[in-house]
Amino acid sequence: MTDATSGATARTVKKSAVQGSSRGRRIRWFRRISQTFFLLLFFFLFFQTEFRGAFDTTYSEIIRLQYPVSLFLEMDPLVAVSTALSTHAIYENVVLALIIIVGVILIGRFFCGWICPLGTLNHFFSSFKPERKGMKRIAANRYQKWMSIKYYLLFALIALSIFTSLQAGLLDPIPFLVRSLATSVVPAINVGIRESLDFLHSSNIGVLQSLADAGYLVLGSSILSYKPQYYHLAFVIGIVFLAVLVLNRFITRFWCRGICPLGALMGLLSRFAIFGMRKDHSRCDDCNLCTLHCQGACDPQGKVPWRQAECHLCFNCEGVCPQEAIRFEFFPDQDRKTVKIAPDLKRRRVIESFAAGVVALPLFRSSLGLAKNYDDRLIRPPGSLEEEEFLARCIRCGQCMKVCPTNAIQPAMFESGIEGVWTPMLVMRVGYCEYNCVLCGQVCPTGAIWKISEEEKLGKVPGQANSRSKAKPVKIGTAFYDRGRCLPWAMDIPCIVCEEFCPTSPKAIWVIDEDVTRSDGTVVRVQRPRVDVDRCVGCGVCENVCPVADRPAIYVTNIGETRSRTNQIRLESGAYN
Repeated sequence: MTDATSGATARTVKKSAVQGSSRGRRIRWFRRISQTFFLLLFFFLFFQTEFRGAFDTTYSEIIRLQYPVSLFLEMDPLVAVSTALSTHAIYENVVLALIIIVGVILIGRFFCGWICPLGTLNHFFSSFKPERKGMKRIAANRYQKWMSIKYYLLFALIALSIFTSLQAGLLDPIPFLVRSLATSVVPAINVGIRESLDFLHSSNIGVLQSLADAGYLVLGSSILSYKPQYYHLAFVIGIVFLAVLVLNRFITRFWCRGICPLGALMGLLSRFAIFGMRKDHSRCDDCNLCTLHCQGACDPQGKVPWRQAECHLCFNCEGVCPQEAIRFEFFPDQDRKTVKIAPDLKRRRVIESFAAGVVALPLFRSSLGLAKNYDDRLIRPPGSLEEEEFLARCIRCGQCMKVCPTNAIQPAMFESGIEGVWTPMLVMRVGYCEYNCVLCGQVCPTGAIWKISEEEKLGKVPGQANSRSKAKPVKIGTAFYDRGRCLPWAMDIPCIVCEEFCPTSPKAIWVIDEDVTRSDGTVVRVQRPRVDVDRCVGCGVCENVCPVADRPAIYVTNIGETRSRTNQIRLESGAYN
């Protein structure tokens, strides 16, 4: 009778354990579906950032992107908080970030485990045949003191934001991912695919040529750029991104656990969550399956407090626990012995981190950069705010670089000082500012580049494209001639390429016919070009097409830019309001 009772009890315990683990497995599958959905949505919107249409010079249609390509950037809570602190204002679609913040406060860091596309990539690379296995992986998966670094980085970035220096985009996972893909990973993939398809097409084998044509047909309208794109510092940006992915092979979700300031912000907010883990320590048999599969290093195992701020709500621990000792529920027991609500922080380190951010700012601004030795080739996209306010809003996401149809917008290095690293600037020798294009303003999530219309950019009265008005066009710089390199001026060689390509009406580049006598005594008529600084908008087409290949004879600098009241050629020019 006793044996039968014991057997029945064992079967009951086993059945209840299976039921508990099956609930966890179902939630894990829901989480995987959510991760897959949001990752695919992220990539879909990312590839929609590239404009594949045509520019209509008659202004019969307003050029707009079809999808909300900045959705993930706009829902990023760290972007919302840091820009609000640096500008004392909030951007247009901040309600999306507020929804995420409220969700984190109520249920914890669900964004990290269920939505974040970089978190999903880290999760995948951490779980797919990791380098460390067995007891080594269990030991590595436990919480380590170095994982609090992300909180100290957050405090330093917040301090910089308070004093109007927005640097959060350097480490925020969403801008980090968009920038890495836009300026390095995807262009590299494009180069690889194009060279492979070209190789197949040049084989002169019918089947391979047909395969190459099919590849261009399928990929050309979705993944492949309409033309190859190249970016400054692409190698550095790509190496950093690949290093983050590779480190996941050794430490589960390395970036999320130790570096991510967005995760740190959510960890701080999650201390108020009404949803959390309940652990029955008496049922734990120290199998360590929960620790082995944990994604957040939140110490889900028995006999130690659960770290609420570190949990990504992956539900792996509940799904694998054979004793049903772990269960997530609303209003769990918040006994201090079973849960550690606050992050593992040292007050002195917090103060030091905040102070480091405060001290770093004057060091940044005392260096040669914005205030002194102003870089004349620092040309910002049309609609950009004045430099100090621009740096207080730009999160360096790289979306404007991705959407630029001519590849002119490039990541800056030190042209605007240390604060301006990886912010967008136009390099006219690479591309030029398309005369009718305002796409960069459409994709900017924080208003560093205003959403101006084509009419506003060109100084036209809305609805009267052919009329002359008192409105002035948006000017991003002014073109100048180096007469010592200009073919008509220096070598008496006829050339009017710059005048032919100048898109303004009337043209900003005009020519004077002159008869000149060459060294051999022959007389030739050349048209020597000049620039009308009042008509020039600094679009850079002239510099881009100049036939003097190494260093063009005509070049654009940022003087006369609309966004600045002081960077003007002459006092009466002023800045356009």
